[in-house]
Amino acid sequence: MQARGILLTMAIAGMILPAPAQTAGGTSTKPATINQRKENQQDRIANGIQNGQLTAGEAGRLEKKESELNQEERDMRKLDNGHLTKADRATLQQQQNQLSKDIYKQKHDAQVANTNPKSEVGQRQRNQQERIAQGVKSGQLTAGEASRLEGREAAIHREIRHDRAENGGTLTPAERRRINRQENRTSRSIYRQKHDAQHQ
Repeated sequence: MQARGILLTMAIAGMILPAPAQTAGGTSTKPATINQRKENQQDRIANGIQNGQLTAGEAGRLEKKESELNQEERDMRKLDNGHLTKADRATLQQQQNQLSKDIYKQKHDAQVANTNPKSEVGQRQRNQQERIAQGVKSGQLTAGEASRLEGREAAIHREIRHDRAENGGTLTPAERRRINRQENRTSRSIYRQKHDAQHQ
């Protein structure tokens, strides 16, 4: 009889008292960690590259900001024996928020990459962009590596635009060969960077 009363009391208390916030997995929700935020930012940049919302130049600038933020975090950790202080976390969180806004702005501005190029040169560039995006998404490329690769791609894009503007919208055979050599070098760099010991 007494056990039944205790069970009844517990059941009523369970209905009346608020339960802690839970997710579908049954654990309480926590704010995203610094590393989770970094991974999320990298995924957003990679998706922007893949779907054409980010040009090579935009992606390069965003990756550079991410790389600088990662370096700042490493420096903060060095100063505090591998740990981040509460102030460090707040600073990094604020900078991640700004980077997030920058990613949104860049993805939603008027600049877009051609996702269906007709020329061999355009298709080659698209392939390089997809390889970089895949490397970022998989963690094979760090933000710094991706930034450098995107910078190289952006420089090639500028060169192509300039050459086409000077030749009535087309590339001469010599210009195509030169661009192809540059893309070959970039392709080898992408491969080397994706297969080195550095990972995101």
